[in-house]
Amino acid sequence: MEPAVLGGKLASGLVAPLVKKLFVTGGPGAGLVDRPVRLARLVSFRGERRHLGEAEVRKLAGRLVGASLDSPGEPPFPPGEADAVTDALTARLLALGDLDMDDVQAVGLGYRELARRLRDGARRSDDGLSTDARYFLDSATEWACLHILEFFTRRSTFVARTLVEQTRGQAELIAKVDELITRTPRPDARDTAFERRYLPYVAERHNHLTIYGLDLRDSPDRWPLEVAYLSLEATTGEDRSALPEERPEPDRTVRVPAEDSFRTHDRVLLRGDAGSGKTTLVQWLAVTAARDGDRVPYVLPLRSLVRAGALPAPAAFLTAVGCPLTPPEGWAERVLTAGRGLLLVDGLDEIPSADRHRTRDWLLALIRAFPGNRWLLTSRPTAVRPDWLAAEGFHELALTPMRQADVAAFVQRWHAAARAPEYEARLLDSLRTKRDLARLATNPLMCGLMCALHRERRGFLPTGRKELYDAALTMLLARRDRERGMGAVDGAELGEEAQVELLQRLAYALVLSGRTEMDVTTAEGIVERCLPSVASAAGQGDAATVLRALLLRSGLLRRPAEGVLEFVHRTFQDYLGARYAVEEGHLDVLAGHAHDTQWEDVIRMAVAHARPGERAVLLRRLLAEGTARLTLLALACLEHATALDPAVRAEVEARAAALIPPRSKEDAKLLAEAGPLVLELLPGPEGLTDTEAHGVTVTASLLATLEPDGAMAVLRRFREHADLDVRRQLVGTWARFEGRVYATEVLDHLDRTDLTLTCASDAQRLAVAGMLPWSRLEFRGGHRLSDIVSAVPDPAAVEVLRLVHNPAVAGLGALSAFGCLRRLVLIECPSARGFEELAPLPLGELVIAQAGDLAGLRELGSLRLLSLSGPLPGDRLTDVLPVPAPLEYLFLGRRTTDHTGLRDLSHWRTLKVLSLAPTATLTAADWAEIARLPQLGCLHLSARLFPFGLGPMPALPGITELRLAGFQGGEDVSGLPARLPGVRVVRVLSAPGARVDIARFEALFPDAEVSEGEG
Repeated sequence: MEPAVLGGKLASGLVAPLVKKLFVTGGPGAGLVDRPVRLARLVSFRGERRHLGEAEVRKLAGRLVGASLDSPGEPPFPPGEADAVTDALTARLLALGDLDMDDVQAVGLGYRELARRLRDGARRSDDGLSTDARYFLDSATEWACLHILEFFTRRSTFVARTLVEQTRGQAELIAKVDELITRTPRPDARDTAFERRYLPYVAERHNHLTIYGLDLRDSPDRWPLEVAYLSLEATTGEDRSALPEERPEPDRTVRVPAEDSFRTHDRVLLRGDAGSGKTTLVQWLAVTAARDGDRVPYVLPLRSLVRAGALPAPAAFLTAVGCPLTPPEGWAERVLTAGRGLLLVDGLDEIPSADRHRTRDWLLALIRAFPGNRWLLTSRPTAVRPDWLAAEGFHELALTPMRQADVAAFVQRWHAAARAPEYEARLLDSLRTKRDLARLATNPLMCGLMCALHRERRGFLPTGRKELYDAALTMLLARRDRERGMGAVDGAELGEEAQVELLQRLAYALVLSGRTEMDVTTAEGIVERCLPSVASAAGQGDAATVLRALLLRSGLLRRPAEGVLEFVHRTFQDYLGARYAVEEGHLDVLAGHAHDTQWEDVIRMAVAHARPGERAVLLRRLLAEGTARLTLLALACLEHATALDPAVRAEVEARAAALIPPRSKEDAKLLAEAGPLVLELLPGPEGLTDTEAHGVTVTASLLATLEPDGAMAVLRRFREHADLDVRRQLVGTWARFEGRVYATEVLDHLDRTDLTLTCASDAQRLAVAGMLPWSRLEFRGGHRLSDIVSAVPDPAAVEVLRLVHNPAVAGLGALSAFGCLRRLVLIECPSARGFEELAPLPLGELVIAQAGDLAGLRELGSLRLLSLSGPLPGDRLTDVLPVPAPLEYLFLGRRTTDHTGLRDLSHWRTLKVLSLAPTATLTAADWAEIARLPQLGCLHLSARLFPFGLGPMPALPGITELRLAGFQGGEDVSGLPARLPGVRVVRVLSAPGARVDIARFEALFPDAEVSEGEG
C-alpha cells in the first residue's frame, strides 16, 4: 500500500500531531547554521528536555493503528494483531533517537530511505507478524516519515542550513567529479540502454516453472514462477569456536530460507536431491535480481555450456545460453569488473566428472579475475566431495525436504496456477491421511507430479498407488534427463528397465535387513552379482561405475554419509522391494513379516504387484491371523487389488465392517490399537450415526500422538457435525496438536453451543487470541489473569469462565474486563481474593472449591447459584454469603460448615435446591433452618451423611426430588421415605467403581421415578 493510498486509512489529522509531539520545537543550538543539531537531540523522548516517554509514543502509535482498523472497508491486517503492530510501530518511531544525522541529511535521504533506516534500527520488532501486518507496518512507517520530512522543511533553521549544506556539497561534488574525469573515461550510455532491454528479458525468460518428464492431458508443464514459487529452506553446518574458558561446542545445523543464501556469503555451493528445487531457486534469484536492478544476473546451465566445448569467457556468456540480445562490446567485463554480477551456475552434477575439473578451473579463473561478484553453484549431493570449493570461500548449503506446511502451500499455489481449486482440498486430505504419499511428497518435483496426476483423474489419485509410483519412476529414471537434453554421465547410460532391476535388488536387501541404509561396498556386491543378468548394464562398466551412475542420475539414491547409501524416500524402497519379492515368489516371507509394522507398506505394494491368485493367497494369510490390525491391513490392501477373487474381497470387507466404524468408545480404543494404518480407513461423517461419528473422532484423537497430520485430516471432516459428543471430542483433543494450526483447521469451524474451550498451556492461551470468540472458556494451570484477559479477543463475549488448579490467581479485579460474565468457577485457586471487585458484573453463578479470602462474597448481590467447598470464616452463613442475593441453588461441601453450621440458612427464602456434603453431622438446629425454606423442592445429600450424619432429620413434605451422591451401595437409607413423603424423583449416583442395587431404592420409594448414574 503506497503512502497516498494509506492516507485513506490514516487521517493526516492524526499523523501530523504525532510528528509534532515526537520532536522538540526549539532549544539551544537549534538555529546555528554552522553547527546543525543531530536528530538524537531533536526528539522529545530523549535528553534533559524530554516530555514524551515510551508509553506515550506507544499510545500515539496505537491511535494510528486503531484508526486504520476502524476506517470503512476491509481492515489492512487481522484485528488480532493490533497490539503487535502497535508495538512494532512504536519501536520504529523510537528508533529516531538513534539516527546519527540532522534534519537536512534526513530530507536528503527521502522518506523511503528514512523509513528503511527506522526498520533497521528496530530490527526483529516485526517478528511473528503476518504478511498483511508487515505490509501495513512498512506503509505506516513511510507515511509517518513523509510527515516527518515535511515537518523538518518547515523549521525556521532548515532553509539556512540547507543552503550551507548545498554549497559545501556542490564544492565537494565538483572536486570529486573532476578527479573521476581524470581517472576514468566517460561511461558509454549504451551499457545502460542495453541493460534496460536485458533485465526484462531475463525476468520474462525465467518467470516460469517446467516439470520435465510429465506428459498429462490436462496438466501443462509450464507454470508462472511468481505464482507457483515456494520458498524452501536450506541447512548449513555452523561451527562455533570456543573461547579459552569454554568447552568446544559441536557443529550446529542452521536452517535459512534458500533465497537468503547471499545475505552473509557471496559464494555459495547449494546441494540438493533430484527435484528438490535447485533450478527453480536459480530462476527465482535471476528474476528477482533482474526486477530489482541491483545485480545483473547470468543464468549459466553447465550442461549447455559443456556441450559447446570450451567454457565461455564473460563476453560469450549470453551467446552460450542462447540469448538473442547482443550487448555492447566489453559490457560483460565492465559489469563483472564493477562487482555487479550475479552468476548462477546450475547443474554441476549434470556434466561428466572429467569436465568438472576444468569447470572448477574456469570458475576459479573468473572469480580471481573479477572479485566482488556473487556466485551460486548447484549440484546433487554426491557429485563432488564436500570441500570441493571450500578453499575458495564457497559456503555450502543443502536444500531440506519440504515440511508439511510447505507441501500444503505448494499444493495451494499449484492449483491456483492451474485454475483448478476444486481439486485442492481432496488432495491435501489424501496427503495427510496416507502416510506413504506424505513420505513421497517431500520436494517440489514429487508434489508437482501428485498435483498433476490428481487433476488428470478429476480429483482422484490413481486407483492404487502403483500407478503413481510407476509414473514417478518413469519420470525420474528416464524422461526427465532425456527431455532436459542430458546424455550419459561419466560414460554410463542406463535404461529405465536396467535401473529398476538394479534398484529393486538393493531395495529388497534393505527391506529384509530391516534397515534404510547400506554400505557402499555391500551395494557394489549386490550390483556385481546382478550385472550378468542385466545385459544393458553389464556393458556400462564394472559394479562401482554402474552404482555411481545410479547414485548420480536415478534420483532415487543418495549418500547421507561417506560410504553409505539410502533411498531418497522410504516409500520407493518399500515399493521396489515389494516388486522384487513378488517376482521371486516370496509370498511366505511377506506373510511371515505381516506382524511387523515396518512391513505394512511393503505388503500393500506386494498386493499391487502380485497376480490375482497371489493376491488372494496373501490376503487370506492376513485374515487367518484373526487380529484387528492384520484385518485392517487386508482392507487397506484392497485399494491396490485391481483384480481379485470376489469371495476374498467380500470376506475382507465383512471382517473389517465389524471394526469400522467403531460403535462405542471402547470399540474406538480397540481400533486405535491397530496403529496409524487406521486413519486412512476411517470414514467421513456422511451416513454415520451420531454414535459412530463419535467413535471415529475418538479413534482419530487417540492416534494423534502417532500421526498428527493424518489424525487432523480425519477430525477436520467432522468440524461441522451437530452432535454435542462429537463436538466435545473435537474440543477435548486440542492438546494433542499444535495449538494455532488445530484452532484454525478445526476449532474455528465448530458450533460453539454448550461447548467449553479448555486452555492448558501457554501456547493454547496464545492461540485463543487469533480465534473467533468463545463464550465459555476454561484455563488450567498457572495463567496470570492479565495474560488471560489479553489473550481473549473479545472479552465481552465471555459468559462462562473456569479457572482450575491456578496458584497464580490473586486479586480478581482483572476479571471486570469480562463485562457479560454470568458464571465463574474457581477450582483450587488458593490465593484468589477480592470477590467484591466482581460486584459490577452480571454474575449469576459462582462455584468455589478452595480459594483464599472469601470476605468479599457478601457484595455479590446478583448470585442465584453458589457452590462452596472449604471452610467458611465466621459463626453463621450470613457472615460470609451474600445476604441480598436471590439464591436459588446452594451447595455446601466438605468442611464448609464446620464453624458456621447452617445458621441463618433460612435467610435465603428463595432457595429451591440445597446440596449438602458436609463432614459434620447435621444438628436439629440445622434441620430447622432447612425446614423454614418455603420454596425448597430438591435436596441433594452426600453418602457421607449416612447413616449417622443426618442426625434428627424431621419430615420435609415439600421435598419432591432427592439426589443421593457418592454411594458405595451398603449405606442405610431406610429412614428417608418416612422423612420425605412427597418425593417423586430419586436419582442415585454411585461412587466410581461401585455398584448400587437400584431395586432397593425402587422398593423404598414405590411412588417415585428412580434412576441411577455415576458421580
